[in-house]
Amino acid sequence: MRLFRTVFRAMAAEHEVKLWSDDEARARRAADAVMADVLRIEAKYSRYRDDSVTSRINREAGRAAIVIDGETAALLSYADRCHRLSDGRFDITSGVLRRAWDFGRTPPRLPDSAGLAAARALIGWNRVEWDGHAIRLPEPGMEIDFGGIGKEYAADRAATLCIEHGIAHGLVNLGGDVRAIGPQPDGAPWRVGIRHPRRAGAVLATVALEAGAVATSGDYERCFEISGQRYCHILNPGTGLPVAHWQSVSVIAPLCVVAGSCATIAMLLERKAEAFLRDQGLRYLAVAPDGALQGPAVVAAGA
Repeated sequence: MRLFRTVFRAMAAEHEVKLWSDDEARARRAADAVMADVLRIEAKYSRYRDDSVTSRINREAGRAAIVIDGETAALLSYADRCHRLSDGRFDITSGVLRRAWDFGRTPPRLPDSAGLAAARALIGWNRVEWDGHAIRLPEPGMEIDFGGIGKEYAADRAATLCIEHGIAHGLVNLGGDVRAIGPQPDGAPWRVGIRHPRRAGAVLATVALEAGAVATSGDYERCFEISGQRYCHILNPGTGLPVAHWQSVSVIAPLCVVAGSCATIAMLLERKAEAFLRDQGLRYLAVAPDGALQGPAVVAAGA
């Protein structure tokens, strides 16, 4: 068998697909199918595209319901489950907080109270009218955003497509959201590095993955500091303020969408995160405020 590696960009990130196969044409077909489907999901759900499902729903906020297909209904159903599991902290209507928080501004600036209050008033998944056939945002200015589950869902779809193309051993890495397709051909697990949340380019720890997925949520991707205080892009919909406890949380789960959403929920739950992850029966690695590693998923630290 040979290992075939494909790298491509989509969803504002670089992705990698590693596939073991004794048939190069099969591996190429599988990789091509993965790339096409990731681009399809991006086009369908990106809030940056005027023709996406997300944009159509958001444009009709306060007006008409939008008919949705089965795939979109399934994603909304999963988002609803995450909302309930997180006591409302995982809320796909909370993207409106970006109107108050600008993490790309130089120099950085904290939002004013009026702007933050206006954004918070538009949050509320519990107010959204939806079923398996249509969705309606009840107030003008409300939005939904699949950013918290879209890339992870794409990673799971990618693994399914590879299996359908006859791949039994592979690894899909969509911008750090990783899904394994069985172990390596010799039975060895894949070694997946966990990014150090405070040292660029460094690996904090590794996890062994024979199947399933690992995903990380952290306070380092979009953030700024003012007077020594870090403000990150993971925002509590109840307060409108950034989380301020864990540096990062990595979760291992059977599906990437579960790993990613539960890692984000853990960041949002702050001190209640470990109890939540244990209740879900998930292995995890959490980086405490002082940099200490916590959780049952630590395999090796360093580098």
